[in-house]
This record gives sequence, C-alpha cells and structure tokens, in this order.
Amino acid sequence: MFSSLSTFIRNVLTIFWKDLRVWLRQPSTVAATIVPPLAFLLVEALGAAAVGRSPVALVVQDTGVKGAQMAQIIHNADVFRITDANAQQARVLINNLDVVAIITIPPGFTRRVDAHEPATIDVTVNNLNLDFTNDIRRSVPDAITQFYQAQGSASPIKVTMNEQDLRSQDVSLLQFSVLPTIGLLLMIGGLITGGLATAREWEAQTIKELLLSPATSGAIIVGKVLAGFLTTFTLGLLVFLLADLLGWTRPQGVYWLTTLLIIALVSLFSSGLGVAIGALLRRIQPVIAISINVALYLFFLAGGIAVLAFEPLWLQNIAAFIPLTYGNHALQMAVFYASADQLGRDITVLSLSALSALALGILSMRRGLVR
Repeated sequence: MFSSLSTFIRNVLTIFWKDLRVWLRQPSTVAATIVPPLAFLLVEALGAAAVGRSPVALVVQDTGVKGAQMAQIIHNADVFRITDANAQQARVLINNLDVVAIITIPPGFTRRVDAHEPATIDVTVNNLNLDFTNDIRRSVPDAITQFYQAQGSASPIKVTMNEQDLRSQDVSLLQFSVLPTIGLLLMIGGLITGGLATAREWEAQTIKELLLSPATSGAIIVGKVLAGFLTTFTLGLLVFLLADLLGWTRPQGVYWLTTLLIIALVSLFSSGLGVAIGALLRRIQPVIAISINVALYLFFLAGGIAVLAFEPLWLQNIAAFIPLTYGNHALQMAVFYASADQLGRDITVLSLSALSALALGILSMRRGLVR
C-alpha cells in the first residue's frame, strides 16, 4: 500500500512539474492571466481619480475673517479639488470643463454673518453629469454646516455634529476596488492555467503518451489541478503583497492567515473549473476566450465594481450563487476591517465550491481520458 501511495505521489509530482515548466515557457499565458485584471485596476484608478473629489473653482471676494474661515473649511472638506481663482478665471475654468462648479464667497459675507443677516454663498454648477452635480449639492451645505458649528456659542444657528463611523477606518474607492480585482486575477489565472494545461494535451496529442504512461488517471488529474492551483495562488499572493507595499491592503495579525486561506480557496476553485473547461473543449483558443469571459461575468455578478449591498435586488439574488461573492466579502472583512464577520459562511461556501469544481474537473478529465 505504501508503495502504491509513493508511486501515486511521484506521478502527481511528475505531471505537476511538467505543467509548471510548460507554463513558465509560455509568457503569453502569463500575460493573458495578468493583463485583464491590471487593465481593470487601471480603469478603476482613473475612475477613482476622476470621481473621488470634484474639481471646483473657489472665488473668495470677501476680505473679512468669516470669509477666510469659510474658505478654509471648503479647502479642508476633503471632497473637492480646489482651484483658487478670481471671478474671471473661474468662468474660463468652467467653460473649458476644467472644473465642475464655481463656489463664490461674495463681498460683505463677514459683515452679514456678524450682523446675523442672510449671507449667501453662490454656487454655479455645470450639471453635465448627475454624479458630480449631486456631490456638489451635498458637499456645499455640509461645509456651511461645519462653518456654523465652528462659530460655537456665537453662532446664530446652533449646530452640533457627532459622526459615528461603523468601520474602524476609511477606505478609498481605489482601495475598495483592489480586492475584487485580485479575485478576478485568481479566477482568470486558475481558469486559463488549468484549462490550457488540460486542453494542450489533446491539441498537441500528448494525451496518448499520458495514457500509455504508468501514471493513473487520478494522478494526471491531481497533478494538473495542483499545477494550476500553485501558479494561481502564487500570482495572487504576489499581487496582494505588492498592493500591501503600496498601502492599498493592510491586513493585521491573524487576518493575514484568513487572507491567505481565502486566496487559496478561490485559487483551488478556479483551477478545478479550469481543468473541467479544458477537458471539455480540448482546444487552446476556445479555452482562453471562454475562461476570460467566465471570469469577467463572475467578477461583475459578484459586485466587482460596486458595493453589492447597494446594487439592485436582482443582482444581489444572483450574486448569492456566485462563489466569488463570498471571497470578496471575506477579503474585505479581513483586510480592511480586521473582522471575522460571517467568515464561517464564506469559508464554507468557498470550500464546497472548490470541492464541486474539483469534482467537475475530475469527471470531465476522466471522461476525456476514457475516450
């Protein structure tokens, strides 16, 4: 029995090393795995830069203390990209679409505030985009509220602000986008690596050599899944570590282990699914095309570009059946919030999904080998 087990392990490692060497000699395969997620990350970075803070021209025509204080509050609001300008310069900026709005603190603002008279702040908005427009409509009144709070007991309007955050830290839009993108990388990596390693055997007709070798079908299948899992896990881990060095992801303490476990489970799921697709299609080009499309659909359906809880109900219902949904949730909880919220559910779903994908891969591969 020990001899049979030893032979099985040796055959598995032989298949594993063969597929790994082939993968390393195929830079196009590595590129097909990495390029789509990096392209998505670039698009998300550009989007975050565009919508994270609204570009605004600030015109301060009041020379008093209250005008300066109001201007400083607008500068510190952390929701605007401020360009200080005079009225003429501001008009040029908005006409050239360099800013989305002009905020003007008019002359006499300080005098009116001190006299408890109505003191206006003029806002000119180019409402070409409702997202930008609504940001301005919400942010300017918020800055005015902060201004009145800063007056303390001297304020004619008594305002007390007490913010209570549900999370321990703020997460930028780009940071929030990184983890689903890593999930996309894991899906594409496992699907393409496992799929190509399997389909290549039929396309190159080396499947005959495998069938004539002493290796059992079980050893062949396990070796291919193991190769796909290791390459996918390694790529995902390297990208995650790079994101950590850049300050985008910072898990703490035991949550490093949680993060590694989730990356491993998603890698195993995608590798098993990749072997199944490769055994079913048996051609390299269809495997690449279908693998990328499957990964992208799973990415979007799992809420990869937004907060899933705020998406339409029909999408939330679909996402409940997508394993990547639970991987994204577990990574967000571990990386951003040092939380184990619903971790048991997420690990259970991912584990069952990985086992199901492995079973599907084994079944597809066995049928292919028998034929």
